[in-house]
Formats: sequence, C-alpha cells, structure tokens
Amino acid sequence: MTVDGRSWFAKIRSYRQTDLSTQAAVLLPVVTIAGLTVWTVLSGATSANSLSVSQSVSPPASMIAATEKMSPLDAVSPSAQDPAMPPQAIAPADQATAPAASPLEEASPLDGLKISSQSWRRGGLGSKALVTFTLRNNNDYAVKDIEIACAFNRRDGSHLTERTRLIPDTVNMKSRKTFARMHVGYVNINASQARCSLVAASRL
Repeated sequence: MTVDGRSWFAKIRSYRQTDLSTQAAVLLPVVTIAGLTVWTVLSGATSANSLSVSQSVSPPASMIAATEKMSPLDAVSPSAQDPAMPPQAIAPADQATAPAASPLEEASPLDGLKISSQSWRRGGLGSKALVTFTLRNNNDYAVKDIEIACAFNRRDGSHLTERTRLIPDTVNMKSRKTFARMHVGYVNINASQARCSLVAASRL
C-alpha cells in the first residue's frame, strides 16, 4: 500500500512537471510577441506626438522668410498700425521740423549788379595793374561798397595771381558807372590776361 501510494504521487509529480514545461514553452513566445507589439505601438504613438508638437511650435518656412525680408521701418510703419490714418499725418520728422522758407527774404544786391565791360593795362613801370570796367546796376535801389576780384593768368592761360579791391563808391539804381584805370594791386611781369568779377556789395 505504501509502495503503491508513493508511485502514484511520483506519477502525478512527473505529470505536473511535464505539463508546466509544455505550458511554459507555449506561453513564452506568445508573451514575447505581445510585448513587442505593445512596444511598437507605444513608440509609434510617441513619435507621432513629438512630430505634431514640433510642427505646431515651429513656424512655416514662408513666414520665416517674410519676417527676414521685413525691414525695421516696415515693422513700425504708422500706416500699418492704423490704416485709417491720412497720409498727411504720416509726414517724416525732418519735414515736420524743417523751417519754412521766408517769402520776404531779400535778394542779394549782386543779383542785379554786373560788369558790362572791362579791360586792363600795366602802369608804374609794368608792376601795377590798372583796370577799367563798367558796372551796371539793375536793382531798384542804389548799391555801395562794391568789392571786385581780378584773376591774372599767363599767356598760356595758367593761373598766376589774384588781387581784390573794395570800391567805396555808389552806383545808383537802374544806372551804370565806369571806373577808369583803377589800381587793383601789383602783379607779376608774366601776367598777360586778367578777368574781374564781383564779390560783394551793400544795399544803400
């Protein structure tokens, strides 16, 4: 009885061990495949979420290019801020602060004064320049303290020297006056040509 009982328990134990080994051999691949499937699904969902987040955060390439091309003045343009603002109200600051030209600004006396004719010769053993010229005053007023500048050149036209002279005389309005052999200064012996021009004048 005792021997039969032990053999019966041994059969049952060996049967259980064999059954557990079979079940483990069958279940192990199933569990492995299920784990790989779950891992693949989870990793795909994570990649999709990260891609959607990056796309929602990063702006489109066209918007970035438009922002780079936009100048700082375009970004703060008053017309862009308020389309209803009239163009006259958006005048530049330099135009708004520029002083207006005075319509009563007086013209210079030189505008109506000119030398109508001129000539020159040497005097004082050839060292003095004597100039003869006629002043014509077209202004509506008399002028005085007329300053002239005479440039002397060599025969080839190259510049040699320049002399100035202040004429403490008056030329009446709408008239002309001739000044003969006026001494304007000493010049070099090589001076061959002379040309005088008006520098300044005062209103009487």
